Amino acid sequence: MKIKFFLNIFLLIAVPASIFALNPVSVHIKEWTLPTANSLPHDPALGPDGSLWYTGMQSNVIGRLNPKTGEIKEYALGTPNSGPHGLATDEEGNIWFTANFNGYIGRLDPVTGKITEYKLPEEAFDPHTPVFDRHGMLWFTVQQGNVVGRLNSKTGDIEIKALPTPNSRPYGIAVNSKGVPFFCEFGSNKLASIDPATMNIREYPLPRDARPRRLAIAADDIIYFTDYSSGKLGRFNSLDAKTKEWPSPSGRDSRPYGIAMTSDGIVWYSESGVTPNTIVRFDPKTESFLSWPIPSGGGVVRNMVATPEGNLYLACSGKNKVAIVEVNK
Repeated sequence: MKIKFFLNIFLLIAVPASIFALNPVSVHIKEWTLPTANSLPHDPALGPDGSLWYTGMQSNVIGRLNPKTGEIKEYALGTPNSGPHGLATDEEGNIWFTANFNGYIGRLDPVTGKITEYKLPEEAFDPHTPVFDRHGMLWFTVQQGNVVGRLNSKTGDIEIKALPTPNSRPYGIAVNSKGVPFFCEFGSNKLASIDPATMNIREYPLPRDARPRRLAIAADDIIYFTDYSSGKLGRFNSLDAKTKEWPSPSGRDSRPYGIAMTSDGIVWYSESGVTPNTIVRFDPKTESFLSWPIPSGGGVVRNMVATPEGNLYLACSGKNKVAIVEVNK
């Protein structure tokens, strides 16, 4: 196994908000350049020790940033051209990833560097986004294969389920407080859920022009989603199937993408259709927005994750960087 070490001076920039809000906050955005050029960092994840993990989709590595020291360690994957894409961390600190180019899900032991591969059924040839439920089941979407599935992290057993809507392109996924996975159908104007007991899928129509790409779920199980095509932030209540959308600060062509929710109930997402990309803060209580540019430009923030401290971890795909957004209230 090949491991690379890299220590990089980070960029620290404080930027002003560009959109009015009732309770202004400020952010500091730190960015680190990755050791391997053109890595295409795709998804970030939060390690148990606070480290920032990322997938190097083009460099075929899983990487770890120590935010305190700036040290970056990369773990080369054993299978060439795996295309590591999505990330999830289990309770034991193992790092799980979807091999988007090679039809498997991998588990990396950070202590030993050992990688275990779980080959998926033929229909699940392009695993996309993974998420753990509270029982240790790893749920995942398969965009082009048009299925969702689950992998039992204890036994390795795998089940998949085809979606009712053809070419619905299941994308972002999250699990609510009741253990039910919800996911976006990026190829249609729908959200969907899958019953953990029966594997039955239920679809929920959104406005006709909506194309949900990523989602985050609040403590009360309200779903917030990025409407990529319409340039909006959406809110969906699965109890009454009601949807509300707000125009994103940069307008219809802003292409909202990666999204996360901090423990204070604030929604954060990135606009990928503007240059530079932005970090947007939405307060559900006041329905107000704040927006900041990403110093490097972002290069499309495809996913993000919130930390317990209320900060955000990003992967800046086209800029070969990872970033931490420190939120100051």
